[in-house]
Amino acid sequence: MLKMMLDAAGGIVVTNDGNCILRELDLAHPAAKSMIELSCTQDEEVGDGTTSVIVLAGEMLHVAQAFIDKNYHPTVICRAYTKALEDAIVVLDKIAIPVDVDDRVAMLGLVKSSIGTKFTGQFGDLIADLAIDATTTAGVDLGQGILDVDIKKYIKVEKVPGSQLEDSKVLKGVMINKDVVAPGKMRRKIVNPRIILLDCPLEYKKGENQTNAELMKEEDWQVMLQMEGEYIENLCAQILKLKPDLVITEKGLSDLAVHYLGKAGVSAIRRLRKTDNNRIAKACGAVIVNRPEELQESDVGTGAGLFEVKKIGDEFFAFIVDCKDPKACTVLLRGASKDVLNEVERNLQDAMSVARNILKNPKLLPGGGATELTVSATLKQKSSSVEGVEKWPYEAAALAFEAIPRTLSQNCGLNVIRTMTQLQGKHANGENAWIGIDGSSGDIVDMKERKIWDSYSVKAQTFKTAIEAACMLLRIDDIVSGIKKKQAPGASLAPKQPQIEQEGDADNEQMIPE
Repeated sequence: MLKMMLDAAGGIVVTNDGNCILRELDLAHPAAKSMIELSCTQDEEVGDGTTSVIVLAGEMLHVAQAFIDKNYHPTVICRAYTKALEDAIVVLDKIAIPVDVDDRVAMLGLVKSSIGTKFTGQFGDLIADLAIDATTTAGVDLGQGILDVDIKKYIKVEKVPGSQLEDSKVLKGVMINKDVVAPGKMRRKIVNPRIILLDCPLEYKKGENQTNAELMKEEDWQVMLQMEGEYIENLCAQILKLKPDLVITEKGLSDLAVHYLGKAGVSAIRRLRKTDNNRIAKACGAVIVNRPEELQESDVGTGAGLFEVKKIGDEFFAFIVDCKDPKACTVLLRGASKDVLNEVERNLQDAMSVARNILKNPKLLPGGGATELTVSATLKQKSSSVEGVEKWPYEAAALAFEAIPRTLSQNCGLNVIRTMTQLQGKHANGENAWIGIDGSSGDIVDMKERKIWDSYSVKAQTFKTAIEAACMLLRIDDIVSGIKKKQAPGASLAPKQPQIEQEGDADNEQMIPE
């Protein structure tokens, strides 16, 4: 279900992304704060499973409560949990199946099932397609079959309200919210542009701090202006030597430089973000240069097929697209309102993380709670061979894994007890590790047939984070506050109320020796 949250500034966030919800919460309890960090860790590491990790960690602590009440030592419980985690990872390795990264259908199925519970699940393949296209475009081969995808650096999500969600697309290149400096004089459409990227200003250098120049006679002023003009002309000449069609700089661009560039038929864009500049460099194969006099032919980007400035809504956007082998891309999201777009973007980030995880570690596990049920059933069988006091906490950990399928069946609006009993029966005799719940219809089905998958790295990370965090919280026996409580002004002056002795207090009083 979606949650609607109001932040302090009166803004509204509508989401069901676990990490996003917890980030907005302002909790005073230190243990609760450490639970929130789990969600953030999970999001940083694998980008998905942020809700699962909290549900699982909470359940692990819940089943430990009974043992704490029976005076079990927390260390014993933690030992059992750690053993259960090791065995759970072994089970994951056993039931995981390898996936072919080039098989588009399998990849689509996997990414779709990861966002099935989210808002965009209702739009079918749309978000999954965008995520796979974006991650495969930005993937860099590190050799030995290892792919690395830097989602934060090289995939930019541009949200433009208006039109409908179906118009969203992945651009084979970069889109930036900028127009050319002199729209009337400069071209707004260039096919196969030669692009030069700079991170230096094309204007007269100003003094570092306040600089005063004293002019003795009137002609000196002309000399100064002339020097400035020559300096800028020289800068532009260095750039124009390489016959570029488009010059982009992160810094300023003076009117004189605009004049020289416009005269030569070169379009220019100024004050671009560093991150966008890096993206353009990756997309068109240019090198960002700091000093125009050091420009070489190899620094010019020739990989882009088209530079075009378009107006979307009220704003102008520059597109550098149709690149030959772009290692960076932009996902253009369209939608009805900002709230919808924000939620779609969060879902897309999760989907891209899942696609990245598969590219990095191409192994699959069944979704729909099937993995947890298999782990739970295997651990229950193994618990009989565990010796000593640890047997019971180990068995409890096995039961805790069932929290995920139980929550899923609640979300489908099913009869939880009946569904769980059926699922446990299917898994108890180990007949099929792939039986789980279909989240949309609530049927108990084989996950292979419905193509409901989970990524191996997400599941393994969820189990590790949840159990290690539960162990850490179990080892806490006291919360020591280093904060003094502030007394209300004048509280110390008020006379103390006489204390009435309760019946129970009488036993605690020390006997005064006669």
